[in-house]
Amino acid sequence: MKFSIVITTYNRLALLKRAIDLALNQTVPCEVIVADDGSTDGTEEYVCQLIQSLDNQSHSRLVYHRNPTNSGHAATMNAGVKAATGEWIKPVDDDDYLSANCIAVMSEAIAVHEAEIASQTKVPAVICSCQAAQVDPDGNELSRTRIIGPGQAFYIPQTDIHYGMLLEQVPFGTPIQVAYRRDAFIKSGGWDSSLDANCDDIDSWIKIAQFGDGIFINQCLAYRTIWPGAYNQTFSLKKRLETNILMKEKIYQLVHQKHHKKLPEINNIRGYLKLHWGLVALKKAQFTKAAELSSSAIFSSSAWQILMTSIASRQLQKFPEISPLTSSHSTLIYSQNIAQSQILDARANLKLQYSRTALQEGKLNSGLKSGLTGMALLLSQKVLPFESHLQVTDKNAYPEAAQKLIQSLETNYSFLDYQSKLNVSYIKELRSYLRIRCALVALKQGKIKSAFQFAFPSIFSLAAWKYFISLIILQKQKDALLIQKLVLINSSSSAEK
Repeated sequence: MKFSIVITTYNRLALLKRAIDLALNQTVPCEVIVADDGSTDGTEEYVCQLIQSLDNQSHSRLVYHRNPTNSGHAATMNAGVKAATGEWIKPVDDDDYLSANCIAVMSEAIAVHEAEIASQTKVPAVICSCQAAQVDPDGNELSRTRIIGPGQAFYIPQTDIHYGMLLEQVPFGTPIQVAYRRDAFIKSGGWDSSLDANCDDIDSWIKIAQFGDGIFINQCLAYRTIWPGAYNQTFSLKKRLETNILMKEKIYQLVHQKHHKKLPEINNIRGYLKLHWGLVALKKAQFTKAAELSSSAIFSSSAWQILMTSIASRQLQKFPEISPLTSSHSTLIYSQNIAQSQILDARANLKLQYSRTALQEGKLNSGLKSGLTGMALLLSQKVLPFESHLQVTDKNAYPEAAQKLIQSLETNYSFLDYQSKLNVSYIKELRSYLRIRCALVALKQGKIKSAFQFAFPSIFSLAAWKYFISLIILQKQKDALLIQKLVLINSSSSAEK
């Protein structure tokens, strides 16, 4: 298959030179399109001279396109794709760049999908995403996008993509992470200039995903530069919330029919986003803005549930005890036949054993972390189903029922041996966790007074919230997974890391 790397640029020649150099020096030959949005800094002269110098010296083809007028990022990308001849397009902004093996690894994953999946299902892959590193203007790595799913590469069927995007289990990421089929991009209508630099890429991924499967690669193949005061960081939180809601509404309309029965109501999705951006404002100490953004959703238990599920999904890779299993054919299998309680008990014991060993060796941090996880696993079988025991019709009896659950938690704690107790947080923190759970159940049942009685002061316990999120993750493991993920290339692949 042929790749075209489309580099969009405007008046950043020094950065463009790096992007072009790394595009031309991919380990497999590529067509490189420089899509210039009317630069006035010598970009045209430099690229045209480079094209002449490359004649008969490079296996790659360099093409220059210049917009007649400054038209914006989206229009420039559309023009670059139009000038390209490759079957697949790899977009690159001029301040971002690729690892030397990016196109090779993406090509391999796509080829495996074509040979093993598309040949049977007749559904092609149309979009591919990889892990990326965020770097500062000096090239120092700041962070990396999270690893999702199994193996070095896996695919998600088209019928699951939009549902996964709605619940944020399928994050395609920024342009430097993504490649897409040219024909699917054209069918989708290209990038929307009305969203220029404000989710124009996400809008495009939503539309492209209508036409085929998605591939994810768990390797860092790209680098995104983070600029202090960048244009996309100047949008107000309200504007970002509004755009986020718009994207979710678009996704909602495209969710496959097979997911409709378990689809949250769109109003609850909107409420979840309001809570999310309210928390962002709170983190920035913008208290008035936080209240403004989240006030209409603050008492929606459904919105809070979606928010917590989203947080849990982002934390999945931090909990090795819920890592997936793979078959001999490298197909991801989430076992539904093995007794989950036996699995959890075994993992809990292993976690506590490792914790004791780590503490004896002076590894305090890893020892405590494993101990907390093991304790959470032990308690999960007792705590997770507790909502069914709190359907109390008499409001006066509600606190008594909840108190019995707290006593049950303390009883379970008392059964642990002395060494195990050393590996877990104090019982008051576990009690705080359960009070938070009870408060949310009370809120869901309309028992506002009881909810506030249980919530304070436990709501301010960070350790309690950590337990809360970890147990949500455990519950997600026990439920049937909603998104099918199949390994294409397992960890023993010869592809470069």
